[in-house]
Amino acid sequence: MIYTALGDSITFGENASSFAKSYPRLAASLLNASGSHKVIGYVLARPGWNTYGLLDAAVWQGSSVISRSDVVSVWIGGVDLASSALSSLRSKQPLNAKQLLSRYRQNFHALLTQIRNSSPARIICCTQYNPFPSSPLAAEAITALNQTTKEVAHSYKAKVAPVHKWFEGKQKKLIYGYRQGKMEDALSGFFPIHPNDQGHQVIAKGLVPYLDPNS
Repeated sequence: MIYTALGDSITFGENASSFAKSYPRLAASLLNASGSHKVIGYVLARPGWNTYGLLDAAVWQGSSVISRSDVVSVWIGGVDLASSALSSLRSKQPLNAKQLLSRYRQNFHALLTQIRNSSPARIICCTQYNPFPSSPLAAEAITALNQTTKEVAHSYKAKVAPVHKWFEGKQKKLIYGYRQGKMEDALSGFFPIHPNDQGHQVIAKGLVPYLDPNS
């Protein structure tokens, strides 16, 4: 079984102690250890990719591996949201959530269309956890982002992995460099938003039932 994980810095493994401890590689290892499948895992992800960046990569870099995949996970949108939210915070202007979500929806539709057109793979769409649970603006924006993810995923009959539920109330111990759980924590230049090793383990264990066709 070929498993390909598409995403941004979280999927890439930013702030994991090694690439082997990032969730896509852990999930493949768990499936291999179970003995139910021989899994080959691929990752198409880079820090800084938003939905458009991932779409572009899927078209020009990943089409070959995606076409051969049996299952593809997609986790994207955090960069789209973070860049808009931080810009709003710095300028002290309201977040234009409507424009953000409209652009995200359009790009996410195009990304899933690209996958569907090039591969019969099962698609798993991951929701975004909230790294800033002490900021009402973050909670509201991420809820709206996840709702959009679910709506688009369902229109393609893709499964939705509720990562936000796996992290809810546990952000302090699952996020690398967690501080106060406020958006202002990111203004220093370091973004305390990525999973630590324990966080990647939680994601991998949660994803396995979605990746396993027999579950």
